[in-house]
Amino acid sequence: MNPLLLIALFVLAAVLGYRIIREVPSLLHTPLMSGTNAISGVTILGSLVATAAAAASGSRLLGFIAIVMASINLVGGFVVTDRMLKMFKQ
Repeated sequence: MNPLLLIALFVLAAVLGYRIIREVPSLLHTPLMSGTNAISGVTILGSLVATAAAAASGSRLLGFIAIVMASINLVGGFVVTDRMLKMFKQ
């Protein structure tokens, strides 16, 4: 794919994401972000596929780092969501 097209897509996604999040009331930021992080397990699948297809050892190392970071994000999202839900239990 054309690198300029990828950069334009990234910039468009960043601007659109910023504008959407800016409209969310501050009271909903934490639940929205924790739920989004918990759902982002798709990132782990992408990292696994990219690492499996990597030919060079440097690419495999970066893929491993991506898998670890995405796993931390996933677990953190579930932990924050669980803590928030416990606040509403009696």
